[in-house]
Parts: sequence; C-alpha cells; structure tokens
Amino acid sequence: MNITRLFSASGILTIFLLATVTGAFSQNAPALERAQNPSASSAVGEGFQPPSEEEIQLLRTNLRSQKRQIIAANMKLTDKEAETFWPIYDRYTAEYSKIVDRKSALIHDYLQNYGDLSDQQAEQYLKGRTATEESLIQLREKYIPVFRKVLSAKATTLFFQLDYRMALMIDLQLTSQLPLVEPTDNTP
Repeated sequence: MNITRLFSASGILTIFLLATVTGAFSQNAPALERAQNPSASSAVGEGFQPPSEEEIQLLRTNLRSQKRQIIAANMKLTDKEAETFWPIYDRYTAEYSKIVDRKSALIHDYLQNYGDLSDQQAEQYLKGRTATEESLIQLREKYIPVFRKVLSAKATTLFFQLDYRMALMIDLQLTSQLPLVEPTDNTP
C-alpha cells in the first residue's frame, strides 16, 4: 500500500474533522486576504464563539482514532511487534495528550483574552507555547530508544515521521485559524 496515498486520504479526513470544529475560530477576513493586506483587522467578527469543551473532546477522540488507524496501516507490524508496540504507543499517546492539553489551555486562554491582551499575557502565551514545543521534543527523545527496543531503526523512524507529519498538519490547521496579536507599539 502506498504510504503517501493512505496518509493523504486519512490526513485529509483528519484535517476535515479539525476544520469542522475549528471553523468556530474563523475570522471575517480570510487568512489569505489578511496576508495580502496586513493592515486588515484581525479582530474576530461579532458572534465569535470558541469551540465548546464537548466539541474539543469529540475532535480529540476522532483525531486519536485517525492517528492510530494511520499508524496501524503504515507500520505493517508483525503480531509480535504489535504486541509490544501498541502498549508503548498508548503510554506515549497518554503523555503526548497531557502536553497537548497544556497547549490547548494556552490557546483557549489566548482566545478568551486576545482582544485585550496585555504585554504580560502575550509574553506568557509565547513562553507557554515554546515550553510545550520543547516538552514535545523531549517526549519524542525519551521514546525513541523505547520504541527502538521493540522496532527496527527504520520502523522507529517511520513511526516518528508519521507522528511528526500528523502533528504538523494539525498545528498548521489550528494556528492558521488563530487571530494574530495586534501590536500596540514597537517598544520592547
């Protein structure tokens, strides 16, 4: 089976699921228009409603299911490998989810406050996002040798390639929907 073809079809479904829920993040002006016209307001239109906790939970459940299906379809594990791989994958995913929970809380806080965001809140958001990205890197570094004990080097690399790709797709979709900070001045 062609990995790219399978990933693309499943990836499109994942992006569709994400876009369905994150559609609430949409702004009046499309992202392309804002990129072409930086002076265009990045304010969210009236009636802006962040997604509910229920919608976020549904999305996360769907994404975890999709991710597991993509991993399973692409890894082609033997029965013996699968027996040892999936418990490790579940532990990795549980730790990964805790970090993503922190990232989600930062984004939620940002969305609640971005219209009146103080410099201190902006700095806290930036530091928090950087810390979550560092945590994800550390988690992956922690799990590379763990997966390597049960998989070949190529299979371990494939797993992390899939993991990176899916995370990037989700982050790109999500962050492209977030309103940008409006700078008030150019002083530090």
